[in-house]
Amino acid sequence: MRAPIGQFDHATPAPDCLDELTRPVAEAVRGWHGSVPADQIVYVDTDPEWADTATFVEHYGRELLERSANCVVVAGKRGGETMLAACVVLSTTRVDVNGVVRRQLGARKASFASMDTATGESGMEYGGITPVGLPADWPVLVDSAVVDLPYVLVGSGRRRGKLLVPGKAFAEIPGAVVLDGLGVA
Repeated sequence: MRAPIGQFDHATPAPDCLDELTRPVAEAVRGWHGSVPADQIVYVDTDPEWADTATFVEHYGRELLERSANCVVVAGKRGGETMLAACVVLSTTRVDVNGVVRRQLGARKASFASMDTATGESGMEYGGITPVGLPADWPVLVDSAVVDLPYVLVGSGRRRGKLLVPGKAFAEIPGAVVLDGLGVA
């Protein structure tokens, strides 16, 4: 099949290649429901050596720079308790951790989670974390600009490979909250 965005050698509907995904991502795709059918989530094989953004877009298509999202794990702290959440913003922006995220989580302090926490709690590889398949009790904060795109490139749970996901599907991920201004220039 041809990928809906980018120039990839191999593109496959995610339900047809569950073995390429980490366990939590494969389970989420297998149990997917909502207005976007699971077969519209597309897995594309990518070389981890080309993961750097500049190299990635040079190899797979310059239009991907404006159609890619990052998923980062944050930790909100209040009263000695820590809550983990994921933030999904366009790759051309950064997460407003100390403003939008902190207020949304009702936290006194918010920061990026450590690599060990992010990978250990998500079951995904660092550099490949995706909002598809995160723990059900995590809030998934999604910038409204991500939801507005026809397709968005995001991690697949591994450093090798990416998912192409219809933007509106991000609003239907369990725990999703769509927010204006989550990603700032």
